[in-house]
Amino acid sequence: MRTHRPALVVIAHGSRDPRHAATVHALVRLVRSLRPHLRVETGFLDFNVPSVLGVLESLAAEGVRDVVALPLLLTRAFHAKADIPAVLRDAPPRLRIRQAEVLGPSPLLLAALERRLYEAGLTPADKSSTGVVLASAGSTDPEASAVIADIAREWRHTGWCAVRPAFASAASPTGIPRTEDAVRELRALGCAKVAVAPYVLAPGFLPDRIARGAAEADVLAGVLGPAPEVARVLLERYDAARHPALAAVGA
Repeated sequence: MRTHRPALVVIAHGSRDPRHAATVHALVRLVRSLRPHLRVETGFLDFNVPSVLGVLESLAAEGVRDVVALPLLLTRAFHAKADIPAVLRDAPPRLRIRQAEVLGPSPLLLAALERRLYEAGLTPADKSSTGVVLASAGSTDPEASAVIADIAREWRHTGWCAVRPAFASAASPTGIPRTEDAVRELRALGCAKVAVAPYVLAPGFLPDRIARGAAEADVLAGVLGPAPEVARVLLERYDAARHPALAAVGA
């Protein structure tokens, strides 16, 4: 007997920067390769096509009834709390839609961040002497800011000299500095090397600002992009939304 699988709709923010959509599509291709029998579609909130609503309408027209809508977001801020639920409310009523949780935080994302740092030139031997700036896009949402700070504290305990959270946008009212200020702080702390790890999924305006803020760092890692660990997190979030009772037991 074949198990019924809801379609997975990955909801990306979208960007005028063509690298953004290309990276999202590469990640989704990897997800499809990991679970070839799963229907996976991509919709964008803005700037790119297809739109989220367009994807949902197409699925409904094909006779699909069950959908897991997965925000391609690292923190639960405005888009996850307001924008995406608003779009999903306008979906065809015949669709049964479950909104999955955002990707972060997850130990797999920390593994992906380390992958990118090692790809940029660091080695495990550098870990104890290297300070890392965990640079995210930034948010005025206090919950999202607190999550970034918590991730930095957790990552520090894995052996880095120090880890500091930072925002690409203006310094946070919660005290999280800009990328360039965090780099200088780690340098003043005495770390032999300073590396910047962008906690972002795809290239674009704010990731470029992170790169500019990393000008005085020794190492700048790439965005998370289609890292295998990120693809695995997507599937974990899909499975948890599909079987919430099992996810609660495993929590």
